[in-house]
Amino acid sequence: MSLERVNPAELSPPAGFSHAVVAAAGSRLVLLAGQTALDGAGAVVGSTLPEQFERALANLLGALAAAGGTPDRLARVTVYAVDVADYRAHAAELGRIWRRLAGRDYPAMAVIGVVRLWDEQALVELDGIAVLD
Repeated sequence: MSLERVNPAELSPPAGFSHAVVAAAGSRLVLLAGQTALDGAGAVVGSTLPEQFERALANLLGALAAAGGTPDRLARVTVYAVDVADYRAHAAELGRIWRRLAGRDYPAMAVIGVVRLWDEQALVELDGIAVLD
């Protein structure tokens, strides 16, 4: 099974995401629940968006690893942010965090602005879909 990242030349160049990811048949689909910056005790850690993004991504990748996957198997990630302007302001730093934890094989991604998340202190949440052999 393979994942093919598709970035058509006629679309704006992607930065930190792929426009489409094609997964071949004969594989397992892993649906990853939304992850925020919760620690093992259930408390939100980090007061800034980059701190919370790093923990939320680590939590998402931890769930993926427990299911037998690695970051390069992510086909789709959705980011829910309570302040999209803040997310854009930190985009370069968030990209560095992503590359350090997940590498350069970007999934198809979207950032969606939300009024609030389940935990009031949470600034960002990530969910995803991975395809495993």
